[in-house]
Amino acid sequence: MEVWLAVTLCAAAFVVGAAIFGFVMYKMGIEHRKKTAEAQIESAEKEASRIVSEANEKAQATKKTALVEAKDEIFKLKENNEKEIQKLKSETERELKERRAEVTRSERRLQQKEENLDKKNDKIERLEEQLQNKNKKAEEKLAEAESIKKSQMDILEKISGFTLDQAKEHLLSMLDSELSHEKAVKITAYEQRLKDECDEKARQYISLAISRLAADTVSEVAVSVVPLPNDEMKGRIIGREGRNIRALEQLTGVDLIIDDTPEAITLSCHDHVRREIARIALEKLIQDGRIHPTRIEETVEKARREVELKIKQEGERAVMETNVNGLHHELVRLIGRLYYRTSYRQNVLNHSIEVAHLAGIMASELGVDATLARRAGLLHDIGKALNHEIEGSHVQIGVDVCRKYKESPEVIHAIEAHHGDVEIHSVIAALVQAADAISAARPAARSENYENYIKRLQKLEEICSSYNGVEKSFAIQAGREVRIMIKPEQVDDDKMIVLAREISQRIENEMEYPGQIKVHLIRESRAIDYAK
Repeated sequence: MEVWLAVTLCAAAFVVGAAIFGFVMYKMGIEHRKKTAEAQIESAEKEASRIVSEANEKAQATKKTALVEAKDEIFKLKENNEKEIQKLKSETERELKERRAEVTRSERRLQQKEENLDKKNDKIERLEEQLQNKNKKAEEKLAEAESIKKSQMDILEKISGFTLDQAKEHLLSMLDSELSHEKAVKITAYEQRLKDECDEKARQYISLAISRLAADTVSEVAVSVVPLPNDEMKGRIIGREGRNIRALEQLTGVDLIIDDTPEAITLSCHDHVRREIARIALEKLIQDGRIHPTRIEETVEKARREVELKIKQEGERAVMETNVNGLHHELVRLIGRLYYRTSYRQNVLNHSIEVAHLAGIMASELGVDATLARRAGLLHDIGKALNHEIEGSHVQIGVDVCRKYKESPEVIHAIEAHHGDVEIHSVIAALVQAADAISAARPAARSENYENYIKRLQKLEEICSSYNGVEKSFAIQAGREVRIMIKPEQVDDDKMIVLAREISQRIENEMEYPGQIKVHLIRESRAIDYAK
């Protein structure tokens, strides 16, 4: 232990001695470097003092030289500046003289203008004074004129017996009368010219269409007569306790009229299809001779199939005759059903074919699509093919059916407008409406119920008699003309034209009638005296 302790102490003493030796050596190095640095700084300070002294000497010399040169330059600049100043002074004096001369001339011109303005002001003052004098004279004359006017108005009022307001009313009434006369004359001339032109064109097109189309106008009836080989057949048709006739009437929906007419039975029904089925079935039963309820049922079914075939054939015939292609097969079948429909006893299929031809001819003359016109004319009454089970007018039914089978908007509009239910927006619709009226107005084409005919005439006379100044009215020529007797003291000649127009418009709005109605106003004034 003591050895190790001694070794440790020796080692520690060695380390401490080494550290002290190193620190002493480091101090000695620092002292040496410090002395060296101080010596270098001292030599640098001496060199810097020497350089500064030399620089000061050179700066003093340079300063003296620069001062001499600056003085010389200043002297030269001063000489040049004096010359420039002298030159500018002379130029300034010359320009100043010119400006003074110009100012003198301007003052002279301004003085002249002021003198002229003074003269003009004097002249204007004199003119204003004259104008004021004239205004005073004009006011005096105006006052004099007003007094004269007032005195003359007083004199005129005394002479005429009218006050000023009464005279104004009289003049306004005269002016109103003159304007009414001019208005009536212009309305008459315009209507006459328009009527002449339209009548001429319409007459030309319609006459051409009618002349190119000849159609039958035989009216249909609501009964059919079936001939019998003998009167004994009537009993067989009635059957035991009437079972045969009841079966036939129930299956067909037709009334069988068996009376004293020899060798004939009458079938009565307003449904032409049912009446035709009953007629065909009855003829077959008469030919066969076997008449009993079972045979009647079979025969009626065969007759129904024949009628359906006939309907199809008639539809195809109408389509081929009018040259209308591309119709839906259901529309063709409905067109065929029109063969068994009537309107005022006119066959609707024949009427539709005729309307198609007329519309096509007029369309060709006008240069529009004749094919489309024929198509619209053929389909315009298609709604009449459906029975009463479908609600609505035949126009609305026809529009719905054609819209269902994708017909063109032009055709649908023509169907919708052919009775004036909507406003016409196309030439095709106008042509279909005209062709429909032409076909319905042919002589003997349609028959009208007597009661409806009387009501139409009474309605026409009531409309005409409802106006003030109308004494009497008479419907003549089967309601195609109405003659109106006017009270001459209430309606003058000018007001007659306006009254005729008003009556015509009211008839158009409130009544339905075929063709046109002529409104004829008659005003008669008589004066009777006797020479004795």
